[in-house]
Amino acid sequence: MRGRFPGERVPAVRSLLGAGVAAVLTAGLTGSPALGAAAATGQITGLAGKCVDVAGANTANGTPVQLYDCNGTNAQQWDVGSDGSVKALGKCLDVTSAGTANGTAVQLWECNGSAAQRWTVTAAHDIVNPQADKCLDVTGNSSANGTRLQIWTCTGAANQKWTAPTGGGDPTPPAGAMAVAPYLYNGWGSPPSPTTVMNATGVKWFTLAFVLSNGYCNPQWDGSRPLAGGVDQQTVNTVRAAGGDVIPSFGGWSGNKLESSCSSAGELAGAYQKVINAYGLKAIDIDIEADAYASATVQQRTVDALKTVKANNPGLKVYVTFGTGQNGPDGSLIGKAAASGLTVDSWTIMPFDFGGAGQNMGALTVSAAEGLKNTVKSAYGYSDDQAYRHTGISSMNGITDNGETVTVADFRTILGYAQQRHLARLTFWSVNRDRPCTGGGADTCSGVSQQPWDYTKVFAQYAG
Repeated sequence: MRGRFPGERVPAVRSLLGAGVAAVLTAGLTGSPALGAAAATGQITGLAGKCVDVAGANTANGTPVQLYDCNGTNAQQWDVGSDGSVKALGKCLDVTSAGTANGTAVQLWECNGSAAQRWTVTAAHDIVNPQADKCLDVTGNSSANGTRLQIWTCTGAANQKWTAPTGGGDPTPPAGAMAVAPYLYNGWGSPPSPTTVMNATGVKWFTLAFVLSNGYCNPQWDGSRPLAGGVDQQTVNTVRAAGGDVIPSFGGWSGNKLESSCSSAGELAGAYQKVINAYGLKAIDIDIEADAYASATVQQRTVDALKTVKANNPGLKVYVTFGTGQNGPDGSLIGKAAASGLTVDSWTIMPFDFGGAGQNMGALTVSAAEGLKNTVKSAYGYSDDQAYRHTGISSMNGITDNGETVTVADFRTILGYAQQRHLARLTFWSVNRDRPCTGGGADTCSGVSQQPWDYTKVFAQYAG
């Protein structure tokens, strides 16, 4: 379906090792982008449409912060600042005693600039205290007036989802949010400088492709380049020095997959962990492609390994990226994950390679994304809103492997849909291709008339 190989003269090789795209998403963890560029004032709404409220409009240090019917009073007017503060009545939203344990209550306290008063609003509508790496949470998932707010491990559940003021009413992170991490591939051709892309577009995060097996249960870039000391390590260092970060992607179309080479879920989890430890990661992407993933055994091994990884790495975001038909993806992997108790942060589809030129790829992407939402909703018992917030889109810019053309206008259509539905992830294969063709290799340009980084600039506007 997605045959891409080094040197193949096709305008849209979606990965040397892969037709895959990535996934992820995003949301509420240490290192996410800061709150809005400037302070914005308004209500913070959450479970059952109720408001974050200072109990009794009391300004004393230690006053509880609770959930309450929205009433427009000053006790519900919050200033969300670019410095990470969240203020009401002249004081700050504060984690009691700077605690980091699940269930630590939040309160109002005199602003002091401490880590207990620093918050990150993410594209996935979490409000995270980076010191604790935990989310603002409605205790007991109760929507009753007066329910105390606390911090808790981020779960993606409705009692941790908030709409905070950033001028337009949504938690809108600046360009470069983790939700937009286009693929960057170092394996061949002439990869662009990540700092060039960052400076031109505002994007800060990249999904680095691809981590594979060296023939055994041992992770290496493309199955041959070491984790430390090579070009990939240099890319990680460069992006971080410029204020960004990376999400390594495991898999892709070609090469030996760890998921097949490792003989057990425990071994596979250990391989994932090596990469997590090597780079101190906040997120990983599992790019599900090729015949190996058609095996039910390999699917279950992957699910079980990811459960172990999530348990051993609190706060780590896990994204899964895979192919789709025009009406949505096959649901077998999603069903296995749900049945096994694995919740991922974004199920992300690659809506292309449907076959043939002349198709409206923006409209087809929306159709496939709706099918994905329905599959995730059914598997997990989510509401529509919850399902959208656990899904993502990973497109391909320009001419695809099957001769379709995904235009900049199609990217604008996809952007509008993602903003309306608050998807967890919006990405594409690849920044390597986001430039006009000048006779380079098969995966170094889009194949359409464009200026450098036109596609990246569209998705960089994503507000979550």
